[in-house]
Amino acid sequence: MLMEAILVGLWAALCGIDKFDIFTGIHRPLVTGTVVGLILGDLQMGLIAGATFELAWLGLVANAGVQPPDTTVGAIVGTMFAIKLDMSPEAAIGMAIPFALAMQTLVIFLFTSCAPMMQKADEYAEECNIKGIDNLLYTGLSLRAALYAIVGFSAIYFGANGAVFIQEYLPEDMVKGMAIAGGMMPAVGFAMLLRTMFNTHILPYFFLGFVCTTYFDLPILAVAVIFTSIAVLDYLNQKQSKNNEESNAKEFNDEL
Repeated sequence: MLMEAILVGLWAALCGIDKFDIFTGIHRPLVTGTVVGLILGDLQMGLIAGATFELAWLGLVANAGVQPPDTTVGAIVGTMFAIKLDMSPEAAIGMAIPFALAMQTLVIFLFTSCAPMMQKADEYAEECNIKGIDNLLYTGLSLRAALYAIVGFSAIYFGANGAVFIQEYLPEDMVKGMAIAGGMMPAVGFAMLLRTMFNTHILPYFFLGFVCTTYFDLPILAVAVIFTSIAVLDYLNQKQSKNNEESNAKEFNDEL
């Protein structure tokens, strides 16, 4: 259990760095749940749980100082519950939400605590002290990585005992209720995502994809390939059109 907790803590630290600095996507539940499942010895459940959490939290994206419930820690805790308690991923979502909300509070507290560093960064900038600015950046990055590492480690190392307690004393009806609520979360996630995508330029593609999957029974991968091809062709056509316009404008100017 100690080695598993250490590995999850290291992964959580990488996710903490990626989430606010690099953004490769490894901090998303789909990847995090899979990796945690691999560490805990159940890759299949980790993949299923991660995919379920990704659908539920698809629209939760940080916007400047506004931080949504932390999807990374939620995925870590939820996957742990799904594996250790042998519960459905839908029920695990309900169990993980309080932890995600608690991590949200910790992240906001950390950001607030680091606010005085901005004034120091301004002073270093006026002095052209590049090394000082670098040190401030590395300090903030290290603090955030350490926070995620501690929470990730604690979730696995101490959460196992909590999982046993929940398994023994939590009423079965409450677990079923969480499973029902968790089953509704993917619909909420899609609704939140569509709210940001709802514009006249993108909406036709959404309905075309819906028709392809519903009426033509095309698999998701086939639909993804089709619309990726359409996006590439559209980009190339727009680029060609722009080049033609620039060429015509140049010829017109030359004639003048």
